[in-house]
Amino acid sequence: MESTKTPSEISRRQFLTTVGKLGGGAAVFSVMGTLGLLSPETLKAADYEPPDGNELSMSKKGGKKIIILGAGIAGMTAAYELGQAGYDCTILEARARSGGRIWSVRRGTTVAELGASKQVARFSDGLYLNGGPMRIPQFHVTMEYIRKFGIPIEPFNNVNDHAYYYNEEVGELSGKKIRKREAKADVRGYVNELMAKAVNQNALDLPITAEEKEKLVAYLRSEGGLDADLFYKASSRGGYKDEPGARLDAGVIRDPFNMKAILNSGFGNYFSSEYGYDQQMMMFHPVGGMDTISNAFEKRLKGKIKFNSEVIEIKQSGNGVTVLYKDLASGEEQKIEGEYCICTIPLSVLKSVKADFSPEMKKAIDSIGYASAGKIGLQFKRRFWEEDEQIYGGNTLTNMDISSIYYPPTGYMQKKGLLLGYYAFGGNADKLGEMSYLQREAHALQQGAKIHPQYHKEFEASFSIDWKRIKYNLGGWVSYSGDQRTTVYPTLCKPDRRVYLAGEHISYITAWMAGGIESARAVVTDIHQRVMKE
Repeated sequence: MESTKTPSEISRRQFLTTVGKLGGGAAVFSVMGTLGLLSPETLKAADYEPPDGNELSMSKKGGKKIIILGAGIAGMTAAYELGQAGYDCTILEARARSGGRIWSVRRGTTVAELGASKQVARFSDGLYLNGGPMRIPQFHVTMEYIRKFGIPIEPFNNVNDHAYYYNEEVGELSGKKIRKREAKADVRGYVNELMAKAVNQNALDLPITAEEKEKLVAYLRSEGGLDADLFYKASSRGGYKDEPGARLDAGVIRDPFNMKAILNSGFGNYFSSEYGYDQQMMMFHPVGGMDTISNAFEKRLKGKIKFNSEVIEIKQSGNGVTVLYKDLASGEEQKIEGEYCICTIPLSVLKSVKADFSPEMKKAIDSIGYASAGKIGLQFKRRFWEEDEQIYGGNTLTNMDISSIYYPPTGYMQKKGLLLGYYAFGGNADKLGEMSYLQREAHALQQGAKIHPQYHKEFEASFSIDWKRIKYNLGGWVSYSGDQRTTVYPTLCKPDRRVYLAGEHISYITAWMAGGIESARAVVTDIHQRVMKE
């Protein structure tokens, strides 16, 4: 059935998502005119006539010059979509590579964190660490570009109940690695037992009928694996202490942990993170590393990206923008001029760039903080997690500093493998970030060996990242605090005369590539509408 909503009733995000599926940037602008998102008055004033081929011609507007700061996912999305519509885009990128936080670390990759010496990746050929994004939810707009560009993908099994929980200083289960399925079965079993008995004893003041209570108890019994008397006594959900086998070998179901032990363990606090909206069990990643996405964009932007170009100053006039930048290869200062500027530089870095922003915009930029985040890749000469412990993908979670261990979702059954030895946030990330590269390696091995004693014998190489110490990022992702979404955030979403901000920080999908893409497409639409009115 056709929608009865008018274009004005459809959100920009809904519109762009739909049009993006139809054909990308060229279709975006043509369909905008067709659907009336550009008013007849605007189209007439711009002397616009939809050309054949469902593409927007900019010939009568001279191909407006757009300066884009940053060749991350947001900057390249903006350049790609505008380029499809005939705009003349130039991207200034301070690094020698594209992608920004899309960074796949391979053999020979180097980085010198602020205040530290150079680190060189010594991974074996074919192994890599995704230093930034590493997985994609099935519903994110990122998948549209993967399809459009023909990028091969494979599953990223985000949750694996055969991996472990391991916590320290939590009582009886301290220092014991527990299979996730065991913890989940016991926590749910005991909690549902308590709930079912409370309902049966009318201990809960519930506004439901006797028949509805019966249905509720039936659900709790099924969910918790309870017996007919509403007791939890373990089930196959939690696994076996003697696995079932051939003929008469039915196996022996494991005994549950006692209620106090499992509740004090804190394992139940991990469950919600594993079924969060953007943390599905089945996610995806590109074959060969996340940078295949940024490389696909870069391939389509040949000659449009000026690498090793560090922005020094942003200046605006009544009819244009001038950006001063330093060519890091030659050391010379240069400038570029355009009608509009899309700035995707992280706010943590932008606050130190000289710019004639309005006082309101400057205050907003200066007020925003960024999250602490760090990773370490550990290469092992044997995939012991698969051979010895039958763990294929997913992660182990812990309350130690390392927070989590992620098992590679690719290369199964190969000889060597690369684990994500930690993916730490907040205070843990800061603690690890203050260490030297070798200290981080030693710390990750020392804590990880409590879960996998094979660590020290099988270890070969490491590479670690503290995003707050990575130049041109200075943080993992934006971190809005308190009421900033309702106070300063609206200012960041509006153009400052001829400068528009874009990136994951100008979205409600922070930390994800989709946030950068969505924000870029919104800015592209805004600039085009503005151009058509000129």
